[in-house]
Amino acid sequence: MNNAPHLLIIDDEPQLRNMLQRLFVGEGYTVATVENGAQAMQRLKAQRFQAVLCDVKLPDANGVELTKAIKSQQPDVEVIVFTAFGTISDAVKAVQNGAFQYLVKGDDNDKLIPTVSRAVEKARAQQLIEQPKQDNPFEAVTGRTSAIQQVIELARKVAPTEATVLLTGATGTGKEVFANAIHAASNRAGKAMLAVNCSAFGNELLESELFGHVAGSFTGATKDKKGLIEAAKGGTLFLDEVGELSAAMQAKLLRVLETGDFLRVGDTVPQKADVRIIAATHRDLLHESNEGRFRQDLYYRLAAFTLRLPALAERKADVPLLAQVFISRFAAKLKKPITGMDDSVKERLLSHPWHGHVRELRNVIERACILCDGPLLDAASLPLEVQAEPEQKLGAIYELEQVEREHIRRVLAHTGGNKTLAAELLGIGLTTLYAKVKRFDL
Repeated sequence: MNNAPHLLIIDDEPQLRNMLQRLFVGEGYTVATVENGAQAMQRLKAQRFQAVLCDVKLPDANGVELTKAIKSQQPDVEVIVFTAFGTISDAVKAVQNGAFQYLVKGDDNDKLIPTVSRAVEKARAQQLIEQPKQDNPFEAVTGRTSAIQQVIELARKVAPTEATVLLTGATGTGKEVFANAIHAASNRAGKAMLAVNCSAFGNELLESELFGHVAGSFTGATKDKKGLIEAAKGGTLFLDEVGELSAAMQAKLLRVLETGDFLRVGDTVPQKADVRIIAATHRDLLHESNEGRFRQDLYYRLAAFTLRLPALAERKADVPLLAQVFISRFAAKLKKPITGMDDSVKERLLSHPWHGHVRELRNVIERACILCDGPLLDAASLPLEVQAEPEQKLGAIYELEQVEREHIRRVLAHTGGNKTLAAELLGIGLTTLYAKVKRFDL
């Protein structure tokens, strides 16, 4: 299944249209292009998109007005209107017609890719299709060792309840996989499961994302906006990296958990929250709360039921099983006749320390499948640091930040610099990846 985001570009300038298509294809998008409004509406009837990039001046339509028709055709698609000659009145009208953003060509070029990425993330949340409760949602969790089976059993027991769940463990151990499985096994399975990375937003933006806002509450807030707590009504909200919340946001989240209500930014009328919270962190929140860096009352609310996910090193016997699952997945995706791995690969995988845990293993297997030309993965298809014999690894760098920097560098090299695909492989948001690239000077 192709999980690439689908983008429609509407512009009557062939050179610009083709340049934008190449740009977004390079970022991992599936892109369709049309040159006028009539073609756009025909395409929207035939295909579902997450985002539309629409010029204002079209041969047969005005992009600002066309936005309303696009939203009528596909209500959950997000429209970014862009123009060479921006006006305040057009910007206001575009947002009133349902546009996600209004950009000016040239002035806002640096904002284009991040804006489209955010639009896609919002559209995908809106396009969640209600699915019946699965018979065994925990089949998505691979592992036979007692370390992982004990966590699965605890997760099964808490899933049908309304208890808040705190998932702890190192980055890459599969916390979001467990969150999805718990939701799918819960009585809320037919409703939305929305996720937000609390480290990916500034304080003000995160507040708006979670709680929503009313028109006029801040500059640019031209209409009321639902937050994720409202959007996930009846369902589940997954708060990843909850330990990164500011003190102010901790207080606001505590209110939701204690009283069941919240305030939109700029509003005075409380709204009722009907959402189950599953939170995740790689931090030791009990230690953080004892040190005064995280509210103790919020910690105990979040930790009503805590599940610690084991590091991959704690369940080494699961490595070959996980690797085989990933081989099957990527062989199908790449349409290659790869059926397994030879003994040399298995030996290397079992000896590798896996500081990046399951996520690192997944990325290693994907790379190996791309390079493999035969029916079995061999050691030559593995990255150099995995190919090395155990005694050659003694000089490896173990500082967490350096490991993270090197892992991101390798993934970016693997994707040829495609940040959208890299973010997907890493299991983080594109905004988070941009921030880490800047921090690590990659």
